[in-house]
Amino acid sequence: MENILDRIKAGEVLVSDGAMGTMLFQKGLQVGECPEKVNLEKSDILEEIAQSYYRAGADIIHTNTFGGSPLKLAMYNLDNRTEEINIRAIRAARHAVGENAYLSLSCGPSGKILKPYGDTEPEEMYESFRRQIKAAVSESVDMITVETMTDLTEARLAIKAVRSVSDSIPLAATMTFDATPDGYFTIMGVSVQQAAGELAEEGADLVGSNCGNGIKNMIEIASEFKKSSHLPIIIQSNAGLPEMKGDIPVYSETPEYMAGECRKLLDLGVNIIGGCCGTTPAHISAIKKVVEAYQ
Repeated sequence: MENILDRIKAGEVLVSDGAMGTMLFQKGLQVGECPEKVNLEKSDILEEIAQSYYRAGADIIHTNTFGGSPLKLAMYNLDNRTEEINIRAIRAARHAVGENAYLSLSCGPSGKILKPYGDTEPEEMYESFRRQIKAAVSESVDMITVETMTDLTEARLAIKAVRSVSDSIPLAATMTFDATPDGYFTIMGVSVQQAAGELAEEGADLVGSNCGNGIKNMIEIASEFKKSSHLPIIIQSNAGLPEMKGDIPVYSETPEYMAGECRKLLDLGVNIIGGCCGTTPAHISAIKKVVEAYQ
C-alpha cells in the first residue's frame, strides 16, 4: 500500500475506525475484564470488528492493543504474554481486511504514574513501550498510534520507544484534553500548544486528540492544534460524554449528528478523522460519506 503519509501530503483526508471497547462490550466483554485477553481467546471477534469498520469505510483499522504494554498487562498477570497478545491482534485484523486498509497499532497509557508522583521509573516505562512496539513492527503494521495520553512525559517515552525501533514508521500521537475556563488542558496540566510542540519534537508525524470530548469540543481542540503545529492533525472524538446506565456507559451523539459536525473538522484542515468511545460502524459510515462528498 502507498505510505499513509504520502497520501496525506497529497491532500487526502482519511477516515479512521471507531471505538474498540464499545464494540467489545457489545460482543460480550464484561466490566473489569482485560480487553486484550480477547486476542488470546476469541480472535474471531477481532476479525468481525475490523471487518465491520472496514465495510463502514474506514481507511485505518486500529488493533486491540490499547493496553498491550507489559506494564499495563501486568495488572491482569498477562505481561509474560505481551508479544503474543500484540501479534495475535495484528494478525486477526490483517486477516480481516488484508491490504485493503491500513493497520495501526493502538498504544495507550501504561496505567502507571512516573516518579516522583508515582512508583515507576522512566526507563521502566520506556522499556515497556519498546517491548510492545517491537512486537508490532515485527508484524509489519502500517502505522502506530500513541493515544489517550494525559502525561506528556509518558507520551514522549512512548514516541521515543517507537523511534528506537523504527525511524520511518508513520506515527500519530494524540492526547486527551479537558475544557477549563482557561482553555483545554490534560489532567496533568498540558496545553494543546505544549503538546503539539513536544510531540513533534520527539518524532511524531501526526498530532491531535482523542477521547474525553464530544465532537463540538474536538472542533475547538483541532483549531488549537492547527494554530500550534505544522504537522498533519488527527481527531477521534467520543460520541459525546457517557451517561452510566447500570455498568454500561451510553453515549448520546448519533452518527448523523457527528457527521454533520464533521464538516467543520474538514474546513479546519484535519487530515484523519475517526471516532473514540461510543462510536460504532454506523458513526464511521456517516463520517465517511461526509468526507467523500467534501473531497
